[in-house]
Amino acid sequence: MTLPRRLTIALLIATPGTTWGGMEKHTADLAKALADRGHSVHVIGHKTYRDRFPAGVQFHPLPVQLGRRNLWLQLALRRRLRELSPDIVHAQGNKAAQLVAKTGKLASARVGTVHGTKSSHKAFDRLDEVIAVSPRILASLRHPRKHLIYNGVAPGDQRMATVAGPKLPSGVTNIIAVGRLETVKGFDALIRAWAMLGSTADHCHLTIFGEGSQQSQLEQLIRQLKLERSITLAGFRENLAPIYEEAQLTVISSEREGFPYVLAESLLGGCPVVSTPVSGPRDILPETALSAGYRDRDLADLMAQALADLEALKRSQQPAMAFAREKLTITAMAEQTEALYLRAMGERRAN
Repeated sequence: MTLPRRLTIALLIATPGTTWGGMEKHTADLAKALADRGHSVHVIGHKTYRDRFPAGVQFHPLPVQLGRRNLWLQLALRRRLRELSPDIVHAQGNKAAQLVAKTGKLASARVGTVHGTKSSHKAFDRLDEVIAVSPRILASLRHPRKHLIYNGVAPGDQRMATVAGPKLPSGVTNIIAVGRLETVKGFDALIRAWAMLGSTADHCHLTIFGEGSQQSQLEQLIRQLKLERSITLAGFRENLAPIYEEAQLTVISSEREGFPYVLAESLLGGCPVVSTPVSGPRDILPETALSAGYRDRDLADLMAQALADLEALKRSQQPAMAFAREKLTITAMAEQTEALYLRAMGERRAN
């Protein structure tokens, strides 16, 4: 079998180094997977992210905390790309796409990934190829060369073996939620919805994994609603694979999403999911696993229905779990991205 040619790939991530979320995780996973496939992979980003990338990936700090129109930032990026002379420069997100669009022909092909739903995706119009991480995002793009490649995660048996970190309580039905403790994740609505369940949630416990700026507000809300015994804010945990395998239900309460990693991780761990009707879940889960809307009552009704028959919910999601095993892995993501790079390189040469 003829192996693909070795590419020099530059991945640009332009977030300011203050948080580590889905887009940053995507970039780290993709960089490692492409390096493992024999490519020369360079990541350009904020200096605080350096330790997030393995030795096989070369990291180049750039002052991306500066505004996207900052001339010094644009010149610094162009200088770095001239040094690297990459075959592919791949922008992660809107700001990175705007910066890459101004770099001219410093790479053979310019690619961008759209990670979330926004009012405008004009930043990607000047790139050669555009990737969407969900069907909903794909449908919103007007670019003539758009492609769907789902975010991928490592199956549980390939993730780190450590079990350190917060655990789930024993002797109860465990419901979990995972994400940054920020407004967009809707954890305040989830907590209020949990209070509405009343006796339906007897012998159940909700554990929320994550950290963020809403920590104190959520703690206060839990105290106000006298839910300290049935809700735990467990903080951050690096490896959640054992948690998904132990839990009976995952809840996604987000107001908006691109493609939530928690969806893929939960399905790969064999844990059923219920969700607000955001991008990702509404593309993969059965309709019965989606709430009617984003209100507290919508989430309460959805959870009550799920808790009434968790086994039936899990059976209904067997096709989604099979889909996750086939399409939502890092291997599948890397293979499809590599194939796109090679096609783009070939077509640029043909022209």
